[in-house]
Amino acid sequence: MSVKISGVEHDSILNKKISAGDTLVAVNSHEINDVLDYRFYTSACKLKLEIETEKGKRRTVKVKKGEYDDLGLCFETYLMDKHHSCKNKCIFCFIDQMPKGMRESLYFKDDDSRLSFLFGNYVTLTNLADKDIDRIIEMHISPVNVSVHTMNPTLRVEMMKNPNSGTSLRYLNRLAEAGIKLNTQLVLCPGINDGKELEFSLSELGKLYPAVQSIACVPVGLTKHRDGLPHLDAYNKETASRVIDTVDDFNIHFKFYNNETIAYAADEFYLAAQREIPSADYYGDYPQLENGVGMWRLLKEEFTSALEMNDYTPEKGREISAVTGAAAHPLIKELANSLEIRYNIKINVYEVKNVFFGESVTVSGLLTGQDILEQLKDRELGSELIIPDNSLRDGEEVFLDDMTVAQLSTALGVSVTSCKADGYELLDKFLGRCD
Repeated sequence: MSVKISGVEHDSILNKKISAGDTLVAVNSHEINDVLDYRFYTSACKLKLEIETEKGKRRTVKVKKGEYDDLGLCFETYLMDKHHSCKNKCIFCFIDQMPKGMRESLYFKDDDSRLSFLFGNYVTLTNLADKDIDRIIEMHISPVNVSVHTMNPTLRVEMMKNPNSGTSLRYLNRLAEAGIKLNTQLVLCPGINDGKELEFSLSELGKLYPAVQSIACVPVGLTKHRDGLPHLDAYNKETASRVIDTVDDFNIHFKFYNNETIAYAADEFYLAAQREIPSADYYGDYPQLENGVGMWRLLKEEFTSALEMNDYTPEKGREISAVTGAAAHPLIKELANSLEIRYNIKINVYEVKNVFFGESVTVSGLLTGQDILEQLKDRELGSELIIPDNSLRDGEEVFLDDMTVAQLSTALGVSVTSCKADGYELLDKFLGRCD
């Protein structure tokens, strides 16, 4: 397979040597299929690029590049070919629980190992063949983030509804033996892959240490749109507590032999169990933040640190509002209250219930514009409304329901700004340092 070049940067060392419409066939005799091949084989200083013109003529372009030279070739898509879609039918898949009528891109199930390396996406390994694992090892693509869910091959097939689900677990051993670092996640469903099955999965993954750097235990996310899907229970105080205890027991044993903690229960488990979030020391370098592991603690630590160093005094009489999901509301309210007392300002922190997906969904990243609008339209908002950045489409000011930030601002009659899950930025937003 070869990839078509859509353009060449003007300041590129290949400008005027290669044209848009040409096809990149090989680099130093290595076939180029996608972005990983391209990055790996163009890292050398001396390159021979095999090019095919639009008229089918083949030629070789030789180039010697410096350490920091970028070839400047542009391609039709970032990956240079199509995203690899998921072939599983997981009983807990969140995309299968999406309401109808949303934009088409939200229904695409990604299971692309290249995106795992490039952007930290999690993959199940069921899409891969031996040759794909060979390539990962040859290129030393590391780390790879893997959605394991269970180390029991039979149960994995039952949960993921893909006959390759069980046999693909063997790739974990191959990657580990080759020194590829692995971050893993277990999406837990009560009564299915927790309890004794969780103990087994943690034990088996622990055997792959130090290749396995972290294990995140994440509760299944359930929306109200599960018609025709298998019945699954949500975690409650008792069942969430048992998961935390199982993870703690594993860590005690593992740390005794390895002096490391590698397994973590997501913050949602602690909130459901009504237990205190562990200290910052427990999370180390926070290896599983994207899975909601330690986000609560890190945000509070950052905010407290920023407040201790703060020398900025907010405008007198300042009144603003902030919106969050049910899970983070107690923490955001606590942080806002500390500023109200210290600076004599007013910060209204509103918990928005997720009507769109169902009130069992409590994370801020799944809030929609219409839920925010409906629940805040008659509230006191002050001069500004702060919304969580993760509720917006990446790089755009659009919610999951396609309402824009500008539309929400107009409807509420107040300035609306987004804020990342970062304690330093949150303090600046609350105090108006960014205004």
